[in-house]
Amino acid sequence: MNSRRLTASLALLVPALSLPSLAGAQPSAAPAPPLRAPSALPKAAPSPAPSRAAASSAAAAAGTADLRRLGEAFADVADKVGPTVVQIEVAVGEDVSSPLRWFRDGGQRRGLGSGVIFSPDGGILTNNHVIDGARAITVRLRDGRMFAGRVAGRDPATDLAVLRIDAKDLPTATFADSDAARVGAWVVAIGSPFGLGHTVTTGVLSAKGRGGVGVNDVEDYLQTDASINPGNSGGPLVDLDGRVLGINTMIVSRGQGIGLAVPANMARRVAEQLLRHGRVERAWIGVGLQDLTPQLAAVMPNAPRAGALVNAVNPSGPAARSNLQPGDVITSVAARPTRDAQDVIRELFNHNVGETLALEVVRGGQRYQTRVTLAARNEPPPPALPVQRAPAPHTGLGLTLRDAPAERGERAERGERGERGERGERGERGERGEGRSLARVAFVADDSPAERAGLRPGDVILEADGRRAPTAAEVEEAAGDGELLVRVQRRGAAFYAALKR
Repeated sequence: MNSRRLTASLALLVPALSLPSLAGAQPSAAPAPPLRAPSALPKAAPSPAPSRAAASSAAAAAGTADLRRLGEAFADVADKVGPTVVQIEVAVGEDVSSPLRWFRDGGQRRGLGSGVIFSPDGGILTNNHVIDGARAITVRLRDGRMFAGRVAGRDPATDLAVLRIDAKDLPTATFADSDAARVGAWVVAIGSPFGLGHTVTTGVLSAKGRGGVGVNDVEDYLQTDASINPGNSGGPLVDLDGRVLGINTMIVSRGQGIGLAVPANMARRVAEQLLRHGRVERAWIGVGLQDLTPQLAAVMPNAPRAGALVNAVNPSGPAARSNLQPGDVITSVAARPTRDAQDVIRELFNHNVGETLALEVVRGGQRYQTRVTLAARNEPPPPALPVQRAPAPHTGLGLTLRDAPAERGERAERGERGERGERGERGERGERGEGRSLARVAFVADDSPAERAGLRPGDVILEADGRRAPTAAEVEEAAGDGELLVRVQRRGAAFYAALKR
């Protein structure tokens, strides 16, 4: 309503008052005539006020519609991203501990993790700790297909790794700009918690730039309250557009609803280098850094409010050539303010070796600028995993067998125990003869096909290439072609193992 209409409306509703003007004029002598309603206009009937119940029902319907739209958005994300998420099963030795969910499967412990397809030719991004100690890696796709996973490269500093599988034309995930993500926005986590494949949970992006956890060398995490559990590691954290914001990495066990993910920008950078070179070339300037705390700033002359305090300088590094000294406070890198030491590390990591960056430094209360050229950090490559090592040369499968009398309960296990143990024992005596010896593993060579398959001395061979209750000689005969499928008994439990020279 404009000012002219407002004045006219007030004139119709309020009688004229005899008030002095702001200039001090006297009241007028004649009173204004009283207002009369126009005779030509009929009186408007009062409109009935809506009932409270009707208003409440309308609000409830609108709220339900909003929730339904949100639920459909979550479902759309699951439909879009789900085919790019994989379940990773890892077989390891008995001496490896990991935050993964472990279960027993015959001769080896197996852990479950998650991953996301990064390239259509079989590149898969996951966490390094998912595959740590792996002797064998199995990747299960959403459509049920399973592939043997090979390690293309891994980077313990960021807890990231890239696997490859022999597949083509795979659906791939789209990565978002994690720096542009807004705290408080809805996010969705997809993975295999406790082996429950393709589980979808929701929450919000709780925080960005989390560091100081003390688990990895490079820490710059997204925080979320979306439910993350063992087995989610390596799976994606995505936005409502179905774009990957981060790679779910860990949970803070002392609290609830505190999950951490490696940001997509860092994960994408690492994955591209691992796929291209098999390693990550990280930038380095040769300084030791710590946070500038209020206690330190209080005793430093004219110290800035925030920054990264240089506590050591490598005499042969780029920082020394740029005249940095212990006691300097780095307040910005490449024109981006730095609040603490983690900010400096994060910014250096986002640039390539050979780039020259501008640094703003405070020394003795005075600000000055310098430029530093990034050099490659001299990092040793991570040790090869068992699955990456070439098998030791063996004339056979690394398996030594001997015939030994069956121990108590073993003859029943050799039969078709799935129907009845007693029946199976009678069937074995009828087929092979009562008291027949069993082929028992006497020795397993290190780093051999038998060792990789999880066989151990004392194991009993129940079947060899479909031949039930074989002798040691029969097992060796079956292994003559360099491949062997055996069913093995150990401590009352049976499992299959595949050996290949």
